[in-house]
Parts: sequence; structure tokens; C-alpha cells
Amino acid sequence: MTTARVHRLANGLTIAVEPMDGVETLAVGVYADVGSRSEAAGQGGLAHLVEHMVFKGAGARDARAIAEDIEDVGGSLNAWTARDHTVYHARLLAGDLALGVDMIADLVRAPKFDPDELEREKKVVLSELGEANDTPDDIVFDHLQSACYPGQAIGVPVLGDERTLATLTAGDLRRWTEVQYRPGSLVLAAAGKVDEDALLALAEARFGDMPAGVAPTAVAAAFGGGTHHDRRRFDQIHVAAAWPGTGHHDADLHALSLFSSAAGGGMSSRLFQQLREERGLAYSIYSWTQAYAETGLFGLYCAAEQPRAAEALALARVVLAQTADDLSEAELARAQAQAKAGWLMGLESVAARCDRLARDLQVHGRIVPVPETVAAIDAVTVAQARAAGAKAIGGAEALATVGGTLSAGSGKVAA
Repeated sequence: MTTARVHRLANGLTIAVEPMDGVETLAVGVYADVGSRSEAAGQGGLAHLVEHMVFKGAGARDARAIAEDIEDVGGSLNAWTARDHTVYHARLLAGDLALGVDMIADLVRAPKFDPDELEREKKVVLSELGEANDTPDDIVFDHLQSACYPGQAIGVPVLGDERTLATLTAGDLRRWTEVQYRPGSLVLAAAGKVDEDALLALAEARFGDMPAGVAPTAVAAAFGGGTHHDRRRFDQIHVAAAWPGTGHHDADLHALSLFSSAAGGGMSSRLFQQLREERGLAYSIYSWTQAYAETGLFGLYCAAEQPRAAEALALARVVLAQTADDLSEAELARAQAQAKAGWLMGLESVAARCDRLARDLQVHGRIVPVPETVAAIDAVTVAQARAAGAKAIGGAEALATVGGTLSAGSGKVAA
């Protein structure tokens, strides 16, 4: 059995490592505890644009060299931006740890941010934004986030929009990395066939001279609730609704997640069985949860034909209320089994192990032992799951649609 260990450099950078038996590869990444919710007003899309631009040139490498150097050894280099974190991540064979750390360090610490490259890359991001806008089952969740957190940075789409992207400059990007990518808010994590001593030496060499400091604390978010209707016509209406959920440290975190799984987490769930299997109201129907540091969401998504969308949403609300009233022991046990199996199966991947190390440290300040998480899932009772669900759907509702408009309360549809 492997054991994860944590180290810290003098400047505050955290290093987490988990050697794994029986593998020949490794995953290594730098995880920044900042994302799009840390953007200033009018700078929507900045964090994501930074993530794009670092691949256009960093350190001594231009964009072509970045691509060739990692692929020459059969590896991959990737990055992603979320509302509350940003990740620079590599998958490699075991002998290429030094290359992975070197390249990631350049991306984080030495991006070039060439102004001409920036203008070209904006066009790429605008194309990505256009693709998202043309995908109704994708963009509806951005609309929902805006409805849940109106006027707040956490409600702004990660990609930003055409107006905000046009105003961003290379100086804005450079200031962002200088202010937000501070060692006290970064985790360098690695899992797989990784030499711990080598990782520590590489961390000191590439990150040890960073001036100490942490990123500014993001403004606390508060669920507002509202509506956002995108009236463009599609064959179906895509509907997403959400209610106040649980934050990372809420005592009901697992209870609400298990309620969501029983209500709409799979083919055996109530929403799937009643709306799709029994009545044929929707092809896609599910519920979900999203936790942030101080807030969270419990949500519902369905896609239905225009004439039946209102009926589908109305019935979905009824099903959620019934589940909160009479969730059974068997349904909870099934949800617990699904939660544990999905999580534990995922941890057999070196990339998932690497992600877990960093996110546990950023969210909880420690690496949570696997048995502790399993025990917390098993400890949830039917009464707790019911109560968590009832509390969520008893709160204010936010509603977003693409393809038509729906009343947040009545379920009536308007063209």
C-alpha cells in the first residue's frame, strides 16, 4: 500500500507525492488555488486566457518546442481553468519527471505573453466561445451559474465574453500571474512511479527562489437565484435549475451528494426512471452537486421537446420533493455503493491520484485518508439524506433555459 507525503519549501510552496506500485508512468502538476472567480470586474476570461497563452511560449521554448519536447518522449501536457482553481498537468513515463517539472515550471513562472501572439490566441478563444454558445447543453450551465450568482465573479463564464476578451492586454496577463500565482497558493503534486527525493530537488531548483506570498482571497459568494433565458430556437428546450447546496466544509456535503445520486444520478434513479423510462418526457435527465469553499449548488438538468418541456420540469420538481420525503434505505445503499465505487475506481489512475493530492490540500489543508472518506459516505443515514435534499430544494431557485423560456415557479413554457 502506498502512502502520500507532504513537504513545504521555505517560501510556502506545497509539494505532495504519492509513489504507486505496479505502474511505469507518472502524473505531475502545479495546482493554483485561484480561478475565474478571482478575476476583477470587466476582466472575465482572463484566467482562462492566461492558461491558453502560456503554451504560446514560456522560458526558452516557443509554442512548437513546447509541443515537440513533451511529445518527443511520448508524454502529454495539458491545462484547465475552473472557477476556483487552475491546473498545469503532465503525463509522462517514469524517467521523464525532470522534463515534466521543468516545462510546468516555465508555464507558471516564465510565460512570454507576446502581444502579437495574444491577439491571435484571442481568436482561438473566441472560436472556443462560439462553439460553446452553439452547444445548448453546454452553455445552459453558464447561464445557470450567472442566474445563481448574479453580479458576482463566480457567476461569470470561465471563457468570458467577446467584450471582456477584447480589452485584455499582455500586461493584464502578466499582472495576473504575478499576483495570483504565489507559492503559498500553489501545490506541486506527483503520483505514480515517482522518485520522492528527485521531486523535492526539482521543486527547490525550479520554485525555491519564488518570493513568499499567497494569492488574494476571493470575494465570498452568495446564492442569489434568478432566471436566464436564451430564446434561440432549437429542437429541444434545455433546462437547468439549481438551489443552494453545500460548500466543501458543510456537514451535509456527503448527504446532499447521495441524495442527488438517488434522485437523479444514474439509470436506476427516480428522475431517470419516471421521466425517461415511464413517460418518455426527456432523453437527458439528471441531478448533480457542485461545492465551492463557502457555497455550493444542487442542480437539475433535462432536455425535452418543446411541447413537453414544461411538463418535464414540473414532474422533476415533484420527483425531487418525493425523494426528500420518502428516500428508502435501498436507494441510499445503492447511492453509497455508486459513490464509493466511482471514487475508488478513479483513484486507480495516476492522474486522478495526483489531482486528489492537490485538491485535498487546497480544500482541506491535508490529504484525507481514503478510509476516512469511505467511512463518511457510509455514515450518512436516510434521515440525513432526506433532510439535506429538503433543505436544498426548499431554498430559492435559479433557472436557465436554452431554446425557450420557462417560469421558475409554474413550469409553463413560452416561445
